[in-house]
Amino acid sequence: MPIEPASLAERVLKGERRAIARLITLLENRDPAAQEPLAQLYSHAGRAWLIGVTGPPGAGKSSLVDVLVTTMRRDGLTVGVVAVDPSSPFSGGAILGDRIRMKSHAADSGVFIRSMSSRGHLGGLALATKAACRVLDAAGFDVIVVETVGVGQSEVEIAQSADTTLLVMPPNLGDGIQAIKAGIMEVPDLFVINKADLPGAQAAANEIRSALALEPPGDWDPPVLLAQSTAPSLEASQLSEVWQAIRRHREFLESSGELARRRAQTLREEVIQDVTGRLLDLIRREADSPLFDSVTQDLQARRMVPQEAADRLLERLAACLHREEVRK
Repeated sequence: MPIEPASLAERVLKGERRAIARLITLLENRDPAAQEPLAQLYSHAGRAWLIGVTGPPGAGKSSLVDVLVTTMRRDGLTVGVVAVDPSSPFSGGAILGDRIRMKSHAADSGVFIRSMSSRGHLGGLALATKAACRVLDAAGFDVIVVETVGVGQSEVEIAQSADTTLLVMPPNLGDGIQAIKAGIMEVPDLFVINKADLPGAQAAANEIRSALALEPPGDWDPPVLLAQSTAPSLEASQLSEVWQAIRRHREFLESSGELARRRAQTLREEVIQDVTGRLLDLIRREADSPLFDSVTQDLQARRMVPQEAADRLLERLAACLHREEVRK
């Protein structure tokens, strides 16, 4: 029997996997039925540690996450994974699915893995990613790992959501430093050069360290680590150096008070994005209305400049918002 939306929050708090999956699906589909259970879960969230894993395509993010999850489980932590994948141009769904990634954790009740289609959203995340993380948080998972789409320099949205952000990079990037500058150098709390058995790994690490040395010093100096997430001998090390660096970063955030500031900024940005999204929907609706057709005709006839048309649209939006306020 399908799970009724009214009971979703209660079942999520009990850790029922079907309920977690069902609510995340509703969130992905922007179903209004998801809003009430999500609101009920809000007071139960805020305890999990959120780790973002980002980087260019082919860096080995998924294999690194797979091994990190194994390491966390050996420490007795429960882990939720949200893997944001490119969208299928036909169905809109995730091209890579959770059924074919991280197979070693499929039977582990302490791990929940969910693939999520980006659905064309830029920035490396899907629109429902933050809400899905909140569901996993309320469900009691100790750590939540978000693996982003590999989209290069624009993939900075994860830094506004995660407590700790890893930038995973392969060696031999060609114009290496050019591929990681222009904003994305400010994103990571840790740099990981993956596939370190390939030529050029140490050179890439040195290049990043040189670039970081040019930045103004801060309270936290991002370490640059080498990793081999597909090495046969990995079972012995389990990326222990990377995991220990993540734990040190958590200790730094908690002891310095930076964690509270960072999470407050995250919530602030979430509210701004929500308001922006709603206003954008309203703008598109008003701009497509028949009443605005005359403005479009005036623009085409050069009787009005675009700035004046924007003023007209803002006046209509203000009137719409005033009507909504009066109804309340």
